[in-house]
Amino acid sequence: MENVVKHVCYDSQLNIEAYQFKGMAQPFPNHFHNYYVIGMVEKGSRFMQCKNREYNIKQGDIVIFNPYDNHGCVQNGSSGFNYIGLNIHKEILLSVSEKITGEKRLYTFPENVIKDNKACYLFSSLYKMIISGQDKQKKEQVFLLLIKLLSEKYGKTSKDAVMPYIYGVEMACLFIQKNWDRHITLEQLCKCSHFNQQALLRAFKKSKGITPYRYLQALRIEKAKQLLEKGEVPAQAALQAGFTDQSHLSHFFNKFTGISPAMYRNIFKENQKQKGKQARL
Repeated sequence: MENVVKHVCYDSQLNIEAYQFKGMAQPFPNHFHNYYVIGMVEKGSRFMQCKNREYNIKQGDIVIFNPYDNHGCVQNGSSGFNYIGLNIHKEILLSVSEKITGEKRLYTFPENVIKDNKACYLFSSLYKMIISGQDKQKKEQVFLLLIKLLSEKYGKTSKDAVMPYIYGVEMACLFIQKNWDRHITLEQLCKCSHFNQQALLRAFKKSKGITPYRYLQALRIEKAKQLLEKGEVPAQAALQAGFTDQSHLSHFFNKFTGISPAMYRNIFKENQKQKGKQARL
């Protein structure tokens, strides 16, 4: 039986999510996030697919996902997989880049897997500071050093980054983004993209790395996360995010994130409690 330790917390000072999985064997299907993910493999290895490329990630590897980079992974071998990660929204990265360079620059990281001992040290130190509740100044200093290193060595500014663009696929994505809370048919997507069904599925998979249905599910998960962060109960979050019921949400939420909607909600619930205690002091 899988013996997994999951630890997730939200740092309200840096405004980032930090999490750790120990002994993880669960596969993750191809999906995406609308924020940056920076992670580090502490132990074990996994076969990972990202943007139609395959990797064997292992101990000491730094993994970086840009917003909307499709990715998925499966276990490699019988030993458990230990991983720590940070979820960083674009607005936070813009703010950090302004502190580093004096202007707001949104970076794209072409390489999704890198090997860098200094980055590993900074990343591991930052994670330990977050979970141990270090003061903001110390955490922020290490956070800035980490982002500065990654951006200067491995990042490209938005204007330099080459982003694949297929008009019909983008029209289909735009339709999904505007109608994520409704029932969407393949016929509707074909109509707005001017593709037939076979051509749409082929072009969508080539451009985004996932199917239109998986794209929709990933968007709904992000909507559910926003609701849970505000304290909405999982049952209501499920309905408001376009899922049929709480069980439907829980299935996809755990499949994509590795934790339950209730556990995710409690991260922010505990954070609000701590803020309330500090306000009363």
